Amino acid sequence: MKKHYHVKKNDLVMVITGKDKGRTGRVLKVLRKKDRIIVEKVNIIKKHVRPSAKSKGGILERESPIHISNVMIYCEKCAKPVRVGRKILDDGKKVRFCKKCNEVIDK
Repeated sequence: MKKHYHVKKNDLVMVITGKDKGRTGRVLKVLRKKDRIIVEKVNIIKKHVRPSAKSKGGILERESPIHISNVMIYCEKCAKPVRVGRKILDDGKKVRFCKKCNEVIDK
C-alpha cells in the first residue's frame, strides 16, 4: 500500500528540529521506503571520494536524507511552517491547502 506524505517533490519546506532547524529549501527527492526526503542545501555532509576513471576524487559536499517528520510545508503567504489539509475542489481536483490561511499549496 502506498504511503501518503504531506510533502512532495519541489515543495518548499522548513526544518523544524535538528541541527538545521529553521532552514528552508526545496524537496529534491522523496525516499518512500525509508520515510526520508532530500532537501536542497539542508543536512550537508562531506563525502570522501576516491579518484576513478569518471571522477577526479576529493571531498564532495552533498545533501543527506532527513526524516520526513522533521520538516513542515512552508507557506509563503503565512511566511511560516504550517500543517497541511486535503480537499477536493469543485472541478474534482484533489489539492493540499494551508490550515492557517486556506491557501492552496498545489498549483
